[in-house]
Amino acid sequence: MEPQFRLFPEQASVEAQRVDVLYLFQLGVGVFFTALICLVIFYFAIKYRRGAKVDRSNPPKKNIPLEVVWTVIPLALTMVMFGWGARLFFDSQRPPLGADEIYVVGKQWMWKVQHPEGKSEINELHIPVGRPVKLKLISEDVIHSFYVPEFRVKTDVLPGRYSTIWLNPTKTGRFHLFCAEYCGTDHSKMIGHVYVMEPAEYSKWLAGTIDQPPHVAGELLFERFRCNTCHRDTPDARCPSLRGLFGRQVALADGSNVIADEKYLRESIVNPNSKIVQGYKPLMPTYQGQLNEQGILQIIAYIQSLEQTQEPPAPAATEDRQPPTETND
Repeated sequence: MEPQFRLFPEQASVEAQRVDVLYLFQLGVGVFFTALICLVIFYFAIKYRRGAKVDRSNPPKKNIPLEVVWTVIPLALTMVMFGWGARLFFDSQRPPLGADEIYVVGKQWMWKVQHPEGKSEINELHIPVGRPVKLKLISEDVIHSFYVPEFRVKTDVLPGRYSTIWLNPTKTGRFHLFCAEYCGTDHSKMIGHVYVMEPAEYSKWLAGTIDQPPHVAGELLFERFRCNTCHRDTPDARCPSLRGLFGRQVALADGSNVIADEKYLRESIVNPNSKIVQGYKPLMPTYQGQLNEQGILQIIAYIQSLEQTQEPPAPAATEDRQPPTETND
């Protein structure tokens, strides 16, 4: 990072240059039309100055070609900027296949980060240079905003909803991390740094971890809350098997279908009666308030790690079963 003043933040990611080109295009269009309007105002101010011998009757006139021009050109420029910006936005929301996934939880007033290898950080994010990294973000309390100016990435981090962005840094170094959404008294202190490292250095840094990987911690939570007493791979299980569930289509009791992604699994943990799996009763209690967002992410990581096996048949909906504790429906 260079200490001197910069008009624009340093470009340190693949997306940064694309965002800057669009911004400069929009800036150029704005400057051009501002200058054009100023020149026209200046011209009319001189032409119709006091005492000038010009026709001031202002008779009504129609100039269809001129009206078409000043309608079509701004519309065309606006649609170009809209399409260009939409393309950048959608690209920022769709990480490439194989990107490393890192969990980020925003909380008043800190960023809690956990790597798939188990390494945990607070207000710091270490990533390798030249390798795409997918961030899965959620808030523990209020709305936050994850913003790294040098990467040109910014996304709202919302309570109860997962957000996804991805980074592909092109330079090593230390870069600023901000919360760009006012989130309370100490909002200004919710800052941190992103450290971009060479791949070998990053691997060495990860090797020093003593924390459990998310899926391992999730398995321990799964057993601690006795979820395995109902979510079993047996025909008499009270709740559906979770093995091979992630990413699969699930048939619901109301006749609809849903994809078992992070959103569905989280909702099943905090509000299990919202979507009942076909063939099962609404037996599962809510775990809202018992599990924080980091714990929910760890349980989801554990479910995601379960391999596919043949699923046992669903029990009949008329069976009378008593509800023990579990974490999904």
